[in-house]
Amino acid sequence: MSRASCRGGAAAGSPPGARDGGEDGCALRPGNLRKGTSQMSFEELLELQSQVGTKTYKQLVTGTSTKKQNSQAPVQKACVADKRRPMEMSAKVRVPFLRQVVPISKKVARDPRFDDLSGEYNPEVFDKTYQFLNDIRAREKELVKKQLKKRRSGEEHERLQQLLQRMEQQEMAQQERKRQQELRLALKQERRAQAQRGHRPYFLKKSEQRQLVLAEKFKELKRSKKLESFLSRKRRRNAGKDRRHLPLSKEQ
Repeated sequence: MSRASCRGGAAAGSPPGARDGGEDGCALRPGNLRKGTSQMSFEELLELQSQVGTKTYKQLVTGTSTKKQNSQAPVQKACVADKRRPMEMSAKVRVPFLRQVVPISKKVARDPRFDDLSGEYNPEVFDKTYQFLNDIRAREKELVKKQLKKRRSGEEHERLQQLLQRMEQQEMAQQERKRQQELRLALKQERRAQAQRGHRPYFLKKSEQRQLVLAEKFKELKRSKKLESFLSRKRRRNAGKDRRHLPLSKEQ
């Protein structure tokens, strides 16, 4: 509605109060407000704000809209976040004493004795492959014996004596393993021969295999004339075990 229509409506037989109201309505329009607010007093501005409301008053006076116009394009990130950057910790939570700042690849130890990648352990193949170690051990044993003859007493003599004893024990254990391997090989060949003759092969139990090993050991001791000393040590050991199970005698 224009200003002339406002005047026409006020002159069409309306009472004076209605005219004042029409003039006030024309004055409350956005265009009139923006033009006349500079000439209004502070009291008139407060009265206008109470009539139209604070939010509408600010929009009419400043000429702004409720819709936000985003003229700027969205800002892209300057750089991509680095995967190896230190971990950000909140200031509200206490930082632990030990924390992983940079991820580290864990090193996994691999034991070839229990790893499938190393294959299966075959004692016969192992002994054939490392057979050259027997010559090295024999030369080391002779060297230790020569040094032991030069040093008759002292800590060096005891150390060499213990070293020589350990080497002899290792040699005896190796010979025992070799005898057991020969026995197993003989049993395997015997079963193979039975299968070729058409007989059903017989597989020995572990207890029977132990008895055969013990019989071979007795034959070897008898051949080397060490059977009596071995049996005496065995009796003393068994007597000590039996003494542990005897009840203690009460002193009267």
